[in-house]
This record gives sequence, structure tokens and C-alpha cells, in this order.
Amino acid sequence: MAQVNTMQIVDTIVDLFATRGGDAYLGEPVSQQEHALQAAHLAELEGATDTLVVSALLHDIGHLLHGQPEHIADQGINGHHEDVGEVWLSEFAGPAVTEPLMLHVGAKRYLCAVEPEYSDGLSPASVKSLRLQGGPFSEEEILAFELYPHYRDALRLRRWDDQAKISDLTVPDLEHYRPVLKRVFGAV
Repeated sequence: MAQVNTMQIVDTIVDLFATRGGDAYLGEPVSQQEHALQAAHLAELEGATDTLVVSALLHDIGHLLHGQPEHIADQGINGHHEDVGEVWLSEFAGPAVTEPLMLHVGAKRYLCAVEPEYSDGLSPASVKSLRLQGGPFSEEEILAFELYPHYRDALRLRRWDDQAKISDLTVPDLEHYRPVLKRVFGAV
């Protein structure tokens, strides 16, 4: 991890949401920012650690960074946003933030494999992306996923991700998360 000024990274994140956060969230009835704020709010409501709240807030930051169009899945393209986000954030944050973020796509595939009824609750856009991401995990992929130290946090994050798609839901705004972002990025 590179040494970074905490205020610079927090301001960069806030600027990313200011410039790209209003973008549609890949076929869902919310924007990128609304989705991120709802996921972070759900994490807070469950009493998640600061690092996991930040991971929930930033789990889709790869979408804001890679700049692919909203309809990328309709074109049959997997933008690997989880990898883009993890690579970028790993310069500023440790694995308690980056690993759940990196694993949240795998967590969907994991849950589809170990809880067959889980896939029934996926939105149409999430079902479409699941196909592009490789479908449910194989037995070997399940075992490999469970070796990650933060895989359980990734499963929690996945469930918040699935729930964070409610149009016009009132949740705390981005400024509410500035103190937690400062704590997490200042602790590195």
C-alpha cells in the first residue's frame, strides 16, 4: 500500500461519486451512488465494522473507475468491476476493505451454488451478470472461495448488495460516510 494523504483519497472518492455516481446502476432502478449508499446503510444497520462499511460503500467503485457504459452486460461483456476496484483500492486500504469488495461477485456465485433458493431472489440484471461471471460455483470453486480470510464478510456484503436496489429510499448521504472513510484510510 502506498502512503497517501487521507484527505486526498477521501476527496477522490467523493469526487468519483459526484462525477459518476448519478450513472444508472446496470439495469436496476437506482443510480450507482444510491446503490452504494443503500449498501453502506445496510452494513451500518447490522453493526458492521468500519472497514466492512467502507467495503459496502465502495464495492462497485470499479464501475465508476472503468467507465464502461451502463448496458455493458447487454453487450455480453463482463467489466470485472470487482477486480478494477480491488486493484485501485489496494493502494490505500488493507484486505479487510479490499477482499470483501473483490469477492462480492464470487459471493453471488457461491450463494447460488450452496443455497439454490438464493438465485430465485436475484434481480433480472443480476441474473444476466451471473451468466457473464461464470454461473454458480463448482465444488472446487466453493472450497477455494472458503479459503479467503474475509469470505464471510463478502457473503454479508453480497446480501446487502442484493437488497440495495430500492428506488427513492431515504438513507444517509455520502457526507455521512466521510468520517468513517477518514478513519479507515487514516489507519493504513
